[in-house]
Amino acid sequence: MSVQSTSSGQTASSWQTASSGQTASSGPSAPAARAPATGLEPSALSRRVAGGLVILYALITIIPLVWILATSLKSPSDSISYPPKVTFEPTLEGYVNLFTTRSRQTPEYIESLGPPTTWYDELVRSRNMVITGPSRFIDRYWNSIIIGFGSTFLAVFFGTLAAYGFSRFRIPLKDDLLFFILSTRMMPPIAVAIPIFLMYRNLGLSDTHLGMIFLYTAVNVSLAVWLLKGFMDEIPREYEEAAVIDGYTRLQAFWKVVLPQARAGIAATAIFCLIFAWNEYAFALLLTSGEAQTAPPFIPLIIGEGGLDWPAVAAGTTLFLVPIVFFTILLRNQLLRGITFGAVRK
Repeated sequence: MSVQSTSSGQTASSWQTASSGQTASSGPSAPAARAPATGLEPSALSRRVAGGLVILYALITIIPLVWILATSLKSPSDSISYPPKVTFEPTLEGYVNLFTTRSRQTPEYIESLGPPTTWYDELVRSRNMVITGPSRFIDRYWNSIIIGFGSTFLAVFFGTLAAYGFSRFRIPLKDDLLFFILSTRMMPPIAVAIPIFLMYRNLGLSDTHLGMIFLYTAVNVSLAVWLLKGFMDEIPREYEEAAVIDGYTRLQAFWKVVLPQARAGIAATAIFCLIFAWNEYAFALLLTSGEAQTAPPFIPLIIGEGGLDWPAVAAGTTLFLVPIVFFTILLRNQLLRGITFGAVRK
C-alpha cells in the first residue's frame, strides 16, 4: 500500500510539474518568437529602377502633347517644314486663325482700311489678309461642354441608382441583366449608326443637343453601372442597417450614408464617362452638322490656304484638352481613392 501511494504521489507531482511548466512557458512572460523576414521589401536599386521607368513612361506619353502645343505656336510654314523645326520663333497666328475667318486682299485695299486697331489685326494683315468675322469654333466648343457634361451627369445619376439596386436588392436574372447592360459597350458604333440616324431623323432629334445628350447617356450608363456596382459592393451593409435602426428611411440611408462613402467611385466614374463623351467622334460626325456639332468633327476641317491649317488645328486641340485636364486635376484625389477603392478588404 505504501509503495502504491508513493508511486501515485510521484506521478501526480510530476504531472503538476509538467503542466505548470507548460503553463509558464505559454504564459505572457514567454518571449514572442520574431517572424522571419519575408524579403518583400524592395531594395534601393529596384526602387530607383522603378522610378526611372515611371519617369521614362511619363516623358514618352507627354511628348505628343508637347509637340501639339509647340505646333500651335508655329507659323504655317514652320509647321510643315522638313525636317521638323524644334527651335522656332513663337507666334499666336494659329490661335488667331482658329477664332477668326479671313480673306486675302490686295495691298492697296489693306492700305485703304487705315492702321490696324489690334495686335491680331496687324498679324493678319502682315499676311495680306483681313479678318471678315469670327469662326464657329466657340460654338462647337460650347456644344462639347453642354453635351459632354450633361450626358456625364445623367449617366452617373442613373448609373448610381442602378448600381445601388443591383448591389443591395435581390433582382431576378441579375447576372443576365448586368451582362446585357455590358454588352451594349461591345458593339462598335458603326454597327448601330444607321439605325440611330434613321430613328433620330424621324423623332426630330438629329443635330440637337438633347439628342446627343440622350445618346451619350445611353452609351455611358453601362460603364457607370459596372464601375459603381463594384464600389457599392465594397460599402458594408452594416452602415445602412445602423442608420435604419437609428430611424433613417432607406432613401435617407442611401443619401446620407452610402453616397458619401461612394464619393470616390462616383468621381472616378464621372471622369471616365466625360472622357468618352468629350472625345466621341463617329456619332458626332454622323448625327450633327451645324447647331449641335461638337469640337472633334470641327477641328480636323479647319482649312487654311493650300490645305489644312496645322497651327490652327493644333491650337484647337490644345484648347480642347483644357476642360478634361482641369476636371481631372480637380478630382484627382477622389480619382486616386476611387481607383484603389477596395484594395484593403474589411
